[in-house]
Amino acid sequence: MDLHFGDSKPTDDERAAVDALLGPPESSWEGADRSDADLRWARGGREARDRRDLLLPGLHAINDRIGWISEGALDYLCRRLTVPPAEAYGVATFYAMFSVKPRPATVLHVCTDLACAAAGASELCAGIEASLGPGVHVERSPCLGLCERAPAALAIKAGDPVRTAVSAPATVHDAVLAASTPDSAPEEPSAAMAVPQAGGDELVLLKRVGVVDPTSLDDYRAHGGYTALRRAFELGPAGVIREVTDSGLVGRGGAAFPTGRKWQATASQPDHPHYLVCNADESEPGTFKDRVIMEGDPYALVEAMTIAAYATGAHKGYLYLRGEYPRALHRLEHAIAQARARGFLGEDVLGQGYAFDIEIRRGAGAYICGEETALFNSIEGYRGEPRSKPPFPVEKGLFGKPTVENNVETLVNVLPILTMGAPAYAAIGTAKSTGPKLFCVSGSVARPGIYELPFGATLGELLELAGVRDRLRAVLLGGAAGGFVRADELDIPLTFEGTREAGTTLGSGVVMAFDDTVPLPRLLLRIAEFFRDESCGQCVPCRVGTVRQEEALHRIAERTGAAAADDIALLREVGRAMRDASICGLGQTAWNAVESAIDRLGAYE
Repeated sequence: MDLHFGDSKPTDDERAAVDALLGPPESSWEGADRSDADLRWARGGREARDRRDLLLPGLHAINDRIGWISEGALDYLCRRLTVPPAEAYGVATFYAMFSVKPRPATVLHVCTDLACAAAGASELCAGIEASLGPGVHVERSPCLGLCERAPAALAIKAGDPVRTAVSAPATVHDAVLAASTPDSAPEEPSAAMAVPQAGGDELVLLKRVGVVDPTSLDDYRAHGGYTALRRAFELGPAGVIREVTDSGLVGRGGAAFPTGRKWQATASQPDHPHYLVCNADESEPGTFKDRVIMEGDPYALVEAMTIAAYATGAHKGYLYLRGEYPRALHRLEHAIAQARARGFLGEDVLGQGYAFDIEIRRGAGAYICGEETALFNSIEGYRGEPRSKPPFPVEKGLFGKPTVENNVETLVNVLPILTMGAPAYAAIGTAKSTGPKLFCVSGSVARPGIYELPFGATLGELLELAGVRDRLRAVLLGGAAGGFVRADELDIPLTFEGTREAGTTLGSGVVMAFDDTVPLPRLLLRIAEFFRDESCGQCVPCRVGTVRQEEALHRIAERTGAAAADDIALLREVGRAMRDASICGLGQTAWNAVESAIDRLGAYE
């Protein structure tokens, strides 16, 4: 396309989609049907720049209504936001869920990632493509976050309103039905179906999932909801941070940074405003814990975000949600609206004179946006590419202001810290890994789902709960960015320090079991394909290294021993370069799983 304002015009539907978000245009410069007289001036400067962050919602509005983003629609959105078309085109093409080429209004995303691949995703795709007509576009997708019900498919039918349907575990018949008539597709199972321990007295973080009505604020309050927020107002911001620090809570997204230190560093910054960002873009293959919380206990996240914002001096929170989570989106939109209507969000939260509100921003299919600074760029309307550090987000984060960023699981841990007290919380788990932890178990197990255990339980104990099948060959810890362990290493304690000593990683809590029916070389190749697809391309070590890694694995897929030695040596060299020189964690961890499979499992011997 021509990367400047051209002659292409938006259709009436495209114009309506943008205007529904931004309001009607006020000048011919913005696309209004008026005389050319006002083309001699245009709004610009700060006012225009302040609207740049509406670019991603605008792209969603067009894609939701039409199914793809035409040149005319993109030009119209650019005029409305005063964004250069070349930059907007770069943003639109960055995300997997958008298309700038014509396609049918219905897109069926079929997961072909690790858990679904092991459950027969290739055969499912072949059957769907043979059964569907030309009116549906079938997209082979990375992880949809439905690993406990693999294989999975997500149908999105553009229109006003956009309609979605999930088929999981998917059959050819059910997936075709979901794509053809989303409104007639069977209703999704409740979030409690993903929690084998649902209703158990031992649960802390998951105690309400399957017990309360996730759409009812009153039911949430009847089961202890908003007790923690009232306690926070009694303690004051400094007191809340002290409790969180004393609890030993560390980030649950994989980096394990002390949460109290992050909050204190943000709260102490003199620059204002401060922002809170909840990272709900869990895209790591095998991870689905945040989805279950958001679908089964959405008010808990709203309350936890309010507490975090109060402690750090933020009055605006952004919840960055995976675009592949339509039910979580609806649940959270409802929960935020109800909380706002009842005085739990808004200008005067609980009559305490504290103002806070939450805005949901949808991702659009980019694993790299799980990295905090890439997420900030995405919200601001730029390509989701990581920033160099320093400065760190606590100093200059979202919109260049001090920002605290935590994922869903980290935030909901704050609720029991305040209700039971820091000493009682710290008594759970181990001295260095305190509290309960959520584990996403999938693959070759009888009862896949989310399990809550105190830190310190062993891998074998977790797999016993999940009903590990016979002939276990390997377990992948931490997802695609993690590492494999052997079937005889199940005594590894599930703590940050225990997995580190064992030469692997806990990551975000992914535990994927594979028996000897799963072809390991094909699994490794899928991991390499995933990183090649998801690399943002900003830095050379990752952009080139992920491609070279995939190429080498293709060459040695059918070879073993000496025939594969040269390519294995090349893999090690490329892996070291990515680990040492990549800007962010994607490139730094892209070699981990392959390395562990070679060294621990003898994948190509």
